Amino acid sequence: MLSDDYWMEIALNEAQQAYIEDEIPVGAVLVKDDSLVLKNHNRTRQCNNPLAHAESLILQEIQKTEKFLTEYTLYVTLEPCIMCSGTIILSKLKKLVFGTYDSKAGAVGSIYNVLLDKHFNHHPEIISGIKRSECSQILKDFFISKRKNKNPQILNK
Repeated sequence: MLSDDYWMEIALNEAQQAYIEDEIPVGAVLVKDDSLVLKNHNRTRQCNNPLAHAESLILQEIQKTEKFLTEYTLYVTLEPCIMCSGTIILSKLKKLVFGTYDSKAGAVGSIYNVLLDKHFNHHPEIISGIKRSECSQILKDFFISKRKNKNPQILNK
């Protein structure tokens, strides 16, 4: 069985691709039965859509063929926001693994933990901190680079 580190490394490669494409560097990978199903990264600028988060894009794609994701694990480099967390609940994802916390918009422990809210009928297994420093560093590097270039378009997204 492949490790969480292995799958998070693939998500980090997606985050790196986002960085290259001048997107906020967040990557995600969907796995079932120890096999890669889908991978993607943030595409908010490319899609001109603030909802085009890496995990949201993956969940929308897989739900064209699968209604509930009770046998899937989602790896994402950054703690999901409330929108993505809601999608995780509604899709009945089995397991969420994320790299680093998001103190500004995280909804899996930073600001709120929607995935553990007793009012909802589904609570996926949650693992955090896989490759935390690498997941955090790529975001720090990206925003440092944006500040150096003084690109307010990215900073305000």
